[in-house]
Amino acid sequence: MPGSKVRFYNFLGNISDLPFFGRSRNGYSILVYIQQLIGAYGKMFAREKLYCLWLAFHPLIVLAKAEAVEVIFGGSKIIEKTAVYDWMEPFFGKGLLTSGGDKWKSRRKMLNSCFRYDILKTYVPILNDHSRLLVQRLQQETDKDSTKITGYLSPCTFAIMCETILGIRMDAQKSNKEEEFIHSANRGFRLLSRRLFNCFYWSDFFYYFSKDGKEVKKHVQVVRDFTKSLLQEEKQKYLSQNSTTNEGKSRSLINLLLTHHLQLKDFTEEDVIEELITIMLSGHDTTMISVAWTLYMLGLYPEVQAKVHEELDWIFGEDVERHATLDDLKDMKYLDCVIKETMRLYPPGHFLSRRITEDITICGYSIRKGATCVAFTNLLHRDEEVFPNPEKFDPDRFLPENSATRNSFAYIPFSIGPRNCIGQTLAVMEQLVITSTIMRNYTVESLDHRDVLLPAFAFVLMSVKPIRIKFRPRNFKKIP
Repeated sequence: MPGSKVRFYNFLGNISDLPFFGRSRNGYSILVYIQQLIGAYGKMFAREKLYCLWLAFHPLIVLAKAEAVEVIFGGSKIIEKTAVYDWMEPFFGKGLLTSGGDKWKSRRKMLNSCFRYDILKTYVPILNDHSRLLVQRLQQETDKDSTKITGYLSPCTFAIMCETILGIRMDAQKSNKEEEFIHSANRGFRLLSRRLFNCFYWSDFFYYFSKDGKEVKKHVQVVRDFTKSLLQEEKQKYLSQNSTTNEGKSRSLINLLLTHHLQLKDFTEEDVIEELITIMLSGHDTTMISVAWTLYMLGLYPEVQAKVHEELDWIFGEDVERHATLDDLKDMKYLDCVIKETMRLYPPGHFLSRRITEDITICGYSIRKGATCVAFTNLLHRDEEVFPNPEKFDPDRFLPENSATRNSFAYIPFSIGPRNCIGQTLAVMEQLVITSTIMRNYTVESLDHRDVLLPAFAFVLMSVKPIRIKFRPRNFKKIP
């Protein structure tokens, strides 16, 4: 197997090179190291398509090419996630994101019914309502020199997730209670991300005695208390509903979970809480940061922004009040390319890993059971053989004529295969509606160049510094 070796004088392997202390606290030094190390190995072993790094005596198989990724993520046998996902269990428990085996299969089958396209398309009016509210809130920013956009996007995407999938109307763009939940979720995950790169924190015993670990416990409690309170309110409504009303709500996720909980003895209230937290946390954060990065890139490249405005003007004219329809979303072909190219450079989840549960052969190399395979999405998306001049922001890469023959495993912003993102179709719709509604009303200017606004290595690809954007109204009638 190509890659690094473990020597008796360096039994830690590649761990010894990681900048554990001080520099790793914002995650950027780690990201730089990983990109440099894996980029160098990737070029060295481009023909082999994979290589091995060592975390002490544990092999880490890096899948550097789409062909290697397809072997692991394309089949239905290797679905077990790795130990790093265990660190998320204080938040998620053993829900859809962190579970494996038969439990994951049964949960995925159950939850799939809430993400059918015939259901998702009915959510477009909800996406419009919250996007318009967001635009109204941004009006107060138009006379300012900069706006930290994630502070506006996060409540919006959280409210959308709650009203669409959960069937619960929330005023997260106005409510302090929901803001506390969002803050604890975001802060908790940033702290957990630090744990990845401090070997002393890999032990639960040491971690939860640390300052970070103690703070994580507090944020977990806020998230769980909010979810339990929400569940109790909805459970009372569910039990008091008559059959006619109940049928009307049967499509919502919380209604589905409560039905299983009340009918099946082995589906406990804790199981319901696990899935609610999983959907609420993973469903809003990734969409929020994807929209933020898209607005950022539009603000950096005025020629791309002009094309987006031209497309939206062709679809809507000067009527910025009209709600986007499903047909309108299908017509946003260039904006869709812009979003895809942004997620190529800034994938929301920028590493995927699996635990090998049986001996397997990948691209001619035998991999033993128990090894860990990982794909670094942001590096896979920069494969020069697939994406020439990979650092260039070029939405035309995703025009049909340029992407039709591309290996589908070379671009995986929502993961891929059986354990892909269950809500990716809704996420795409949401990104299109939010971004188009903002761009119909405003021009945007990004205040920091890409070499200044650096990404941080975390569970979700945030930025080290806030994403600052200047909003100015277009010369059309504003949303009242």
